[in-house]
Amino acid sequence: MKEARVEGERSLLFGIGISAVGIGMYVPFSLVFFHHVTGLSFTLVGLVLTVTGVAGLVFMPLAGTAVDRFGAKKVNLVLYGIRAAGFALYPFAGSLPAFAAVALVTALADRSFGVVQQSLIGEVAQGSARDRLQASTRALQNAGMGAGALLVSGVLALWGTGGFTYTAWGNALAFALAGLLVSRVRPLRAANAAPLAAGPARQAPAGYRTVLRDRPFLGLTAANFLTALGYAALSVLFPLYLSTWLAAPDSLTGAAFTLNTALCAGAGVLIAGRVRRSGARRTRSAALGAVLFAAAFAGQIVLGTLRPGQSATLVALLAIVVVYTLGELVHSPSGGALSVSAAPEAVRGRYLATYQLSYSLATALAPALFTALLSVDGRLPWAVLTVAALGAALALLRLERHLPAQAVHPEPPAAVTPGRPLAPTAA
Repeated sequence: MKEARVEGERSLLFGIGISAVGIGMYVPFSLVFFHHVTGLSFTLVGLVLTVTGVAGLVFMPLAGTAVDRFGAKKVNLVLYGIRAAGFALYPFAGSLPAFAAVALVTALADRSFGVVQQSLIGEVAQGSARDRLQASTRALQNAGMGAGALLVSGVLALWGTGGFTYTAWGNALAFALAGLLVSRVRPLRAANAAPLAAGPARQAPAGYRTVLRDRPFLGLTAANFLTALGYAALSVLFPLYLSTWLAAPDSLTGAAFTLNTALCAGAGVLIAGRVRRSGARRTRSAALGAVLFAAAFAGQIVLGTLRPGQSATLVALLAIVVVYTLGELVHSPSGGALSVSAAPEAVRGRYLATYQLSYSLATALAPALFTALLSVDGRLPWAVLTVAALGAALALLRLERHLPAQAVHPEPPAAVTPGRPLAPTAA
C-alpha cells in the first residue's frame, strides 16, 4: 500500500536539504569562520558564541509558545528569515558589539529551529507520514551538511580565507531559498479550517503547566535525555577516547565520521522504511535503537580492554560505528514521531520545546561529564552510556501503555488499548 504524500512535501524536504547545506558550510569551521568573517580574535568569537548559545536555550520555551499561538509554519518562516538576515550581516559586523548583536539574534533562531521544525512535521503530517518525514529529514540533513562542508572547502581552495565572506552570503541565500520553498507547504489545520470555523471558538492553549502535569510525556523526555547522551558521544567522547585511551591516529576519527554520515544519508530512509512497514510500535523501535546504542558502547569497553593492534582496532572501530549508526537510524525517526504525536495539538509547541531541552541539556553536559569520567578510566564513560541507553530502552517500554495510542502506533490500531485516551485534550 502506497503511503499518502503530504501536500508540498517535496518543497519541504528540498528546503530542509538546502538549509542543511548552509549549516554544513559553517558549523565544522565555526570559530575559524566567524574569525575571518568579522576580523575579531578567536577568544572573543568563542566567548560570544558560548554566551549567545546559552541565551538561545533560554529562548526555546518562548519559541514553543509562539508555535502554539501563531502556527509552526509561520514561525518557521520567520526563523529562516532571521537566519538569512544574520548571515548577510555577519561580514559587516566587524566590531564586538555588532558581532554580539547579530550572533545573539541568529543564535536565538538557530537554537529554536529544531523545536519549530518538529512542530511543523506534526502540523503537516499524520500517522506513518510523520515517521517518513522524520527519516527523510535526518537523511537530508546529513547529506546536506556533508555537501556544505565540501563546498566551503572548494571555496577556500579557490579564494583562500577571503572565501569565508562569500560563504556567509551563500548561507544567507540558502536560508532565504529554503524559506521560500517551505512557504509552499500546507498545514493540515489550514486544509481543515472550514469545519473548525463553523464550530465554537477554540479554547485558548494552556501554558507550560499542562506539560509539567503530563507525567508520561515528562518520562518520555527523561528517557530521551539518556539517549541524547549517546548521540553526543560520537562528536565529543569518540575523538578523545581514540587519542588518549587507545592512542590511535586522529585519522580514524575522520573515517568514523565519514562512515556515520554516509550511512545516515544513504541508508537512513531505507532502514526507517523497513521499520515502519514492519508495523512496529514507535516505543519498541525507539527502544531497539537504544539497545543498539548500548551494544556499540559495550563494544568500546571490550575494545578498550583488549587494545589490539592498529589494524584490528580500525576494523573493530568501524564495526562499532556501523552498529551505533544503525541504532541512530532506528531510534531517530521513531523517537521524533513519538514525541510529536504524544503532544496535544493545541500545545504541541510547548511540549516539543520541553522535549528538545533534553537534547540541549545532554549536549551541554556531555563535554564535562565525558572528560571527567575519561580522566578516571577510558572505559568508564562508555559504561555509563551503556547503562543510560539500556535505561532509556526500559523506560520506553514501560511508558508504552501510558502514552496516547496514536503516539505509540504509526497507524491507528484496530481497537484502542487501555491507558490514556486516543485524543487527549490540552488541559
